[in-house]
Amino acid sequence: MYGIKLGCGHMYCGQDAVKALADLPGERKRAYIVMSGTIQQELGQLKMVTDVLEGAGFTCRFYTDVEPEPSFQTVLKGAADMADFAPDWVIGFGGGSAMDAAKAMWVFYENPEYKELEDVMPPNEIKDLRVKARLCCIPTSAGTGSEATRAALIKDTVKKKKYSIRCMKGRLVPDVAVLDPIFTTTMPKSLTASSGMDALTHAIESYVTPKANPYSDAMAMASFRYGYENLAECYEHGDNLEARANMLAASCMGGIAFSNCALGIVHSIAHTFGAEYGVPHGLANAIVLPYGIRFNQENPETAKRYRELAALVGETDLLEAVMKLRRRINVPETMSEVVKDEADVMSKLDALVDKAFADVCTPFTPRMPSREEMRSLILEVYHGACR
Repeated sequence: MYGIKLGCGHMYCGQDAVKALADLPGERKRAYIVMSGTIQQELGQLKMVTDVLEGAGFTCRFYTDVEPEPSFQTVLKGAADMADFAPDWVIGFGGGSAMDAAKAMWVFYENPEYKELEDVMPPNEIKDLRVKARLCCIPTSAGTGSEATRAALIKDTVKKKKYSIRCMKGRLVPDVAVLDPIFTTTMPKSLTASSGMDALTHAIESYVTPKANPYSDAMAMASFRYGYENLAECYEHGDNLEARANMLAASCMGGIAFSNCALGIVHSIAHTFGAEYGVPHGLANAIVLPYGIRFNQENPETAKRYRELAALVGETDLLEAVMKLRRRINVPETMSEVVKDEADVMSKLDALVDKAFADVCTPFTPRMPSREEMRSLILEVYHGACR
């Protein structure tokens, strides 16, 4: 295990990093653990966490009703239960959905006067944080990097739209992150693949956004290299702790990268299919990524940046490298393999285009599509063009 100081927080990485939970400070010693379902309990992973916490004098309560795409209704429900328990630590334990839900619940727990998502959306600034509790995140998948980001992605199930709750001052970045590879070894192959491709998408998109800078570049480059070189090994040999630790590092560095610049239209389209059809975020990014690369590389500067990333892993063409990796880890080639109702997609095509343009990531893409280009790109993602 090794520790890293990051801003105002601490990150503990490597085997047995979970033991660092024993050092969490607090007067009340009450930990509220947010999870997506009961899988962590069933695998015995929750006990690994609570054994350390309870050994340090903590009382724990669990919340397990977070959906794969966390909803605002779930956030309010969790925040109310949190208020009843009055924790001084909120712990997001799981994939990106659990960590994002924990962040959002924490916001509404700290600010009970807030009742709507719009209350915490920019340009509104979140009023109180760390008055009642601090935040810890423990990822069990290597993809979102939410343990190091200043945002939480929450779905409005009525409007079928995703919102990014974020604090531009960085106050939503967790106080503590625990990156222990033991928690990722039980991921099924499909989740290893999709979450890993999510991390690679973060690295690639943050490297080519116009907001990129020397510091985000450094994180994006390292994220891409560690991710590309370790994802297939994690997929094929899931018990390889070194590869799993490297993927967690790739995911975390990708999160740091895009938190300090931005993302682009791969995320815009992935968010759109996730909000409308419930496609898990990592899987959506995995499918959309090559189509986004192919569209963006028409920009000469972006094409140059893509070649730089490819060279980091001994390749010459980033699109070919991504396609080769996707085939090796069995990522679906098209969105139609996941969203099978073609008639419904075609009937909603204009609305999907509208949502993609309205997405928070679209303004930062390196090549801004016209409306017709966005429409064509969504159709390519759905029917297939990168073969």
